[in-house]
Amino acid sequence: MINTLKKKILLGTVALLLAATSSLLAEDMSAAGDYYRAKEIDFDAFGTASYGKYTIDHLSGSRISHNTRLGGGVGLSYFFTRYLGIGVDAYSENNTGAFIDSTSLNMTLRLPVGHSGFAPFVYGGGGRQFDLDKVWLAQVGAGIEYRFTPRVGFILDTRWVLPNHTKYYGVARLGVRFAF
Repeated sequence: MINTLKKKILLGTVALLLAATSSLLAEDMSAAGDYYRAKEIDFDAFGTASYGKYTIDHLSGSRISHNTRLGGGVGLSYFFTRYLGIGVDAYSENNTGAFIDSTSLNMTLRLPVGHSGFAPFVYGGGGRQFDLDKVWLAQVGAGIEYRFTPRVGFILDTRWVLPNHTKYYGVARLGVRFAF
C-alpha cells in the first residue's frame, strides 16, 4: 500500500513539475534581471543516491552500482540575502518502511558567479532519520546550481551524513529548482 502511494505521489509530482517547468521556461529572459536574489524562496524536487561507509571507504564502480540506494525528495529554502539562506528537505528511498526516510534543516552559503547562472554552494545542518534506524544526524555538503532562467535551474550536490548512533554515509542529489 505504501509502495503504491509513493508511486502515485511521485508520478503526480513529476507531472506537476513538467507543467510548471514549461510555463516558467516561457517567460521573457530580457526582463528577468539577476539569476540570484535576496528574499528568494526556492522549491526543489530531486532524485537521491545514498552510499554507505564501506562504499565511501572503498570506492569502486562495482561497489557503487551494487550498494547505492536510489530515491527522491523535495526541499524548500529561503534566501535572506543573495548569498545566505536556510532550508528544509525530506527524501525517501525505502518502499517498505516509513513514508519519509530523512528530513533535515540546513544553512546554505552560495556564491553566484557573476551573471553566468552558476552558483557553487556549501551547506551544513542537522536532521532526523526515520528509516532504517531512528537517529539524529549532522551533515555537511557542497554542490553547484545552474539557472538557465532566473526562475528555473538544476542542482547537483553531495553531503556527508553523520548519524549519532550509526555509521556515516553519503547522499548525492540531482534535481530541479524553482525560484520565486
